[in-house]
Amino acid sequence: MTPALRVPEGLSARVPAEQREPGLDRDGVRLLVSRGTEVSHHAFGELPGLLRAGDLLVVNTSPTLAAAVDGSIGHTRVVVHFSTRGDDARWAVEVREPDGRGTTRARACVDKGTVVRLPGGGRLVAEEPLSPRGNRLWWARVSGAEVTALLREHGRPIRYAYTERDQPLSAYQTVFALPVPDGTGSAEMPSAARPFTARLVTELVSRGVQFAPVTLHTGVASAESHEPPYPERFSVPGESARLINAARAAGRRVVAVGTTAVRAVESAAGADGVVRPRAGWTDLVVTPERGVRVVDGLLTGLHEPEASHLLMLEAVAGRVAIDRGYDAAVRGRYLWHEFGDVHLLLR
Repeated sequence: MTPALRVPEGLSARVPAEQREPGLDRDGVRLLVSRGTEVSHHAFGELPGLLRAGDLLVVNTSPTLAAAVDGSIGHTRVVVHFSTRGDDARWAVEVREPDGRGTTRARACVDKGTVVRLPGGGRLVAEEPLSPRGNRLWWARVSGAEVTALLREHGRPIRYAYTERDQPLSAYQTVFALPVPDGTGSAEMPSAARPFTARLVTELVSRGVQFAPVTLHTGVASAESHEPPYPERFSVPGESARLINAARAAGRRVVAVGTTAVRAVESAAGADGVVRPRAGWTDLVVTPERGVRVVDGLLTGLHEPEASHLLMLEAVAGRVAIDRGYDAAVRGRYLWHEFGDVHLLLR
């Protein structure tokens, strides 16, 4: 990404598309299309005409959690962002401070043994950093409350400072989201799929576009330091693996809806490019050096120039295509972040 460029002020999407103008639905966003180094501008509703019969869209079915919960450390108010549930029933969490505007800022003073009091008599104890890379996220144990019940009763969606106000959880669910039996899901919305509506999905199916569902539960992103993604839970079911392999064998395009879908399906692919049913944890970071083995395209939101996701985009489409697309998005005043416009990258 061109280092000199930054997202201009005023280009962060502050509210969902359907709240920006009367009569708009979720699909009322813009679509930037990069075919190699060629860039074109569209409405998202034109997507069915930009895809081909036989194209396969890989979609993430993870539901979004109400993952932000108020708490206190002594007499100090904090906000806990619940990121990921571990195999030992602990949760990876980020403890942040209210910023007085309804959002939060980073908090640096969490140590081993820090105790956070939670609503309903719950108690969270920080046990160890999630990663030796830093101490933003901690493995913590919660007692006196069941976490998924705590989130349902007292949680709200994680909100960042560029947004205008709190939104209901429904604003953060995609049309592909499915409930998970154990109540887990994504700390942050798999937002590339947000513009899809049931009507648009129906039109895509009627034109011969196929869908392959996968699941990847996203953790809490680093709003300040743009760290690479931590290990996340994922699942690629057998039927989706079959659909992907059949599409590739027939020379049809496999297009991932979101970086989470790329991470899931590439984690299930062998060195031979064959996708096999797989579930568990993935620590895969897709870079230009590693490349992609499965996807031919990616539908994604617009990412900050420092975001680690851009390495994945570069792996899919190449550096020149990303730079040209980014330049066009800035010149065209596209909107950034989870409620913003989207970018279709095709090799």
